[in-house]
Amino acid sequence: MRIATYNVEWFNNLFDDDGHLLMDDGWSGRQDVTRAQQTEALGLVFTALDADAVMVIEAPDHNGKRATVPALEEFASAFSLRARRAIVGFENDTQQEIALLYDPDALSARHDPLGDETGKKGSFEAPRFDSVFRIDLDIDATEDLVRFSKPPLELALETRGGFAFRMIGVHLKSKAPHGARSRNEIMKLSIQNRRKQLAQAIWLRQRIAEHLAQNTPLVVLGDLNDGPGLDEYEGLFGRSSVEIVMGESDGPPLYDPHARQALLRRIGARPSTARFFLPERNRYLQALLDYIMVSPDLADRKPVWRIWHPLDDPDCFKLPELHDALLVASDHFPVTLDIELPS
Repeated sequence: MRIATYNVEWFNNLFDDDGHLLMDDGWSGRQDVTRAQQTEALGLVFTALDADAVMVIEAPDHNGKRATVPALEEFASAFSLRARRAIVGFENDTQQEIALLYDPDALSARHDPLGDETGKKGSFEAPRFDSVFRIDLDIDATEDLVRFSKPPLELALETRGGFAFRMIGVHLKSKAPHGARSRNEIMKLSIQNRRKQLAQAIWLRQRIAEHLAQNTPLVVLGDLNDGPGLDEYEGLFGRSSVEIVMGESDGPPLYDPHARQALLRRIGARPSTARFFLPERNRYLQALLDYIMVSPDLADRKPVWRIWHPLDDPDCFKLPELHDALLVASDHFPVTLDIELPS
């Protein structure tokens, strides 16, 4: 079975309000890329992935005007993808939904959120991901009430052969310090935003620990937008959100070889899953942001991870159409996990 995670930049812009693809020459939102060009590139990439399940990060909107599921299913139909059934969880207002595209002939999936609904009062014990988490990070002796701007997508899955496992799709993101005018304001907002992201990581880790305590096979995948050494505020809090979610020195760990490599080697060559252009520096920045983490029992099945990087992966590099499509489709690149499960 192949499981993938893919952050698709401006995916929402490729559809109208009825969920139909806009295959035209209008701009997609990506720099100098039309909607038709990005859609065709994504079709080629998803076809090449040929995954049984793809966790789509920044999926099309799910709100009062638009719906994620019909948009993704129309996209899958347009390119005859095996992963043609879509599922979404709690909606958010950020234009960056988390959704799963999957092959209904290979597995079943249902949205199965755990935890209690808390209301505004919140809870210290991993509430439902659309609720409120209470936490004191011991930075300023102030208790925080935390919400997810993008609630993780909790799924119960079962293969055709009857193997049951859990999946959590995530998109943790520390907001940029918008509105800050001075260096002190930038620092204050940056620290506040980083603190919220780490609180969300702790909340997520509590849920992960619950599954691991019950020996539940678990896959946590998506964009953590954070990692060891990624920004100057990591030292203030001691750990990155990646380390928290993985469970470094905190109970049974999740495993991802790319995260492990980054944690062990903070200086020097490291894998990357995203490539951003920095106009002020006139150069590209590469970063490791996307992960597929698995529980120890799944790691024992000897899965194979792959980052579909057009410049670093030789099979992607030597296929010009795939190489170009990966660069046009998004500023992130897919990550896949191939694993033997009863089918």
